[in-house]
Amino acid sequence: MIAARLLGMVAFYVAALVILGYVGDDAGAADLPREVHGSGDAYAAGGVALAWGVLRGADESATTVVIRIATDPGVYAMAAAVGIDPFTQSRQTRLAATKVDRAVDLRVPRSSFADLPRTEFRFFSSGADAQADVPQLVVYFLGVPDTTPEFAEPAALDAYLAGRIERARMQKGSP
Repeated sequence: MIAARLLGMVAFYVAALVILGYVGDDAGAADLPREVHGSGDAYAAGGVALAWGVLRGADESATTVVIRIATDPGVYAMAAAVGIDPFTQSRQTRLAATKVDRAVDLRVPRSSFADLPRTEFRFFSSGADAQADVPQLVVYFLGVPDTTPEFAEPAALDAYLAGRIERARMQKGSP
């Protein structure tokens, strides 16, 4: 009898905590963008795909990281990118909010990742959201992904990025 009562009380408290947890999550969820950690040289989700590549220069100072940003304009009309120092919170705009019809390439000197290792790709459903800096999705990377391939020729990099975007979309079932 006592065990049944205790079990009933425990079940009640667990159910209450679960319900309160869901209500608490929903209350703040509308105010915050969905934030996702990208880890490989490609990322895809509904309405967005990213692919990374490196174009080698004559030396390290001439080497460029290229990130192709592709969106479904019906889902994310605009994209932006920011480089961040996670310790000082110093920020530098790498790509101002830009309308993305099909894809846009962001070119960043590889050496800049030493000072600003966190890159946030911010996706907005409208120009008004971009102007207010209220992204619906933030995909962040810490440094250049280890799996990012390097190319000596721009044409080879371009072909790789196009193919990598398509493969990432197919793997995720994204448009």
